[in-house]
Amino acid sequence: MMYLYIKSLHIIFVVTWFAGLFYIVRLFIYQTEALQKKEPERSILHEQLSKMSRLLWFVITWPSAIITLILATSLLVLQPFWLQQPFMHIKLSFVFLLYLYHISCHYIYKKLQKGVVKFSSTQLRIWNEVATLFLVAVVFLIVLKNELNWIWGTIGFIGFGVLLMVAIKIYKALREKKN
Repeated sequence: MMYLYIKSLHIIFVVTWFAGLFYIVRLFIYQTEALQKKEPERSILHEQLSKMSRLLWFVITWPSAIITLILATSLLVLQPFWLQQPFMHIKLSFVFLLYLYHISCHYIYKKLQKGVVKFSSTQLRIWNEVATLFLVAVVFLIVLKNELNWIWGTIGFIGFGVLLMVAIKIYKALREKKN
């Protein structure tokens, strides 16, 4: 019974963590574009977007990532047989990469809080889709478990990534055409 409560909480905090990851990079895009504007619009937008980013990052995203890790560890302690399943090793590898993604977002966050732009808004739009790729990979792995055909799964994962990149390019072209 305890396992199911922890699992439910784990899912909830995974959702809030991803919500934070999706939105923080969107805020990075807005901050990057705001820092290219002229004064006083530049400072007003930068101040407001920095505040929004700080609250999202430290009140929702970081706590959710930490609680997700604690709950996931608890689940594995309660059901250690999951660690004997090959799909779980791959899932945990994706989760590890997701934490590296989170840490890289923290680096971008710190730079933008200081008004330092390291990436273009287009690069950040692409970066924003990386979390989507991790989400898709982890959900399919955890739902399909051993039934996953690795070859088709890998082809689908790469295809989904390519589709996202094409969509970003089309969106950029439409935005530039509109302006």
